[in-house]
Amino acid sequence: MPRRHSLAAALCALAAVALPAALSAAPGAPPNPPSEPAPSVVRETAQRAAPGSTPISTPNIEQSVARTGDAPARATILVVGDSLSAEYGLPRGSGWVGLLAARLASEAPEYSVANASISGDTTSGALARFDALLQRHRPAIVILELGANDGLRGLRLEAMAANLQALAERSAAHGARVLLVGMQLPPNYGADYQERFHRVYVDVARRNHLAFTPFLLDGFADRLDWFQDDRIHPLAQAQPRMMENVWPALRDLLPVARRHGAAGPPREPAAP
Repeated sequence: MPRRHSLAAALCALAAVALPAALSAAPGAPPNPPSEPAPSVVRETAQRAAPGSTPISTPNIEQSVARTGDAPARATILVVGDSLSAEYGLPRGSGWVGLLAARLASEAPEYSVANASISGDTTSGALARFDALLQRHRPAIVILELGANDGLRGLRLEAMAANLQALAERSAAHGARVLLVGMQLPPNYGADYQERFHRVYVDVARRNHLAFTPFLLDGFADRLDWFQDDRIHPLAQAQPRMMENVWPALRDLLPVARRHGAAGPPREPAAP
């Protein structure tokens, strides 16, 4: 398959990024397989999204990763995302967020990771539960991996931008630094919508001086053999690359959070 066509196929397969409604509408798409958390993972009950927002396929998805027994209190990195961060179809702890927690344990042990990602989440769904997450975890850093479901369902980009802006503002109001993780849409959505979708991330990052990872699936979106049978969710072998895509921007935030609690001098994101 030519590279351009395989990339389009891979990105088209991302439509709905584990949206329960989309998966039920797609013949042959497997349900979210149940799995037990690894011993080092403490699962918590996530708050359900507000009425009218995306339904939640896994009611107990929120988890705190890589917490150790009597270790001193550590600063929390809160990950709020969709199925790409919620380990859909993977053993608990094997997704990119779990790999990130393991890396932090060795390179920046003063941080822990709380994964509050939910399969099928949109920016509006995340916003509905965000205040409670901030109160519960009091994060030093927030990683926002959201928006793919908004774009792939053809939702209004103005609403997506407003929701991401509100998430960034509420994070800052709680003293947290923010890393925004972007996505891209397939070509069949049209060049104009595709460009405006990605521009939402760039504009929100620049306006709020956020750390920025332009594309979570960079480097393998055209590798269909790196995706599960549903051609929607990356396999375990893709998770290290996803973590490496996020790591550089996060690594730059760590010393800022150390020096300034959570808030520090603004950082202009790199151009996409």
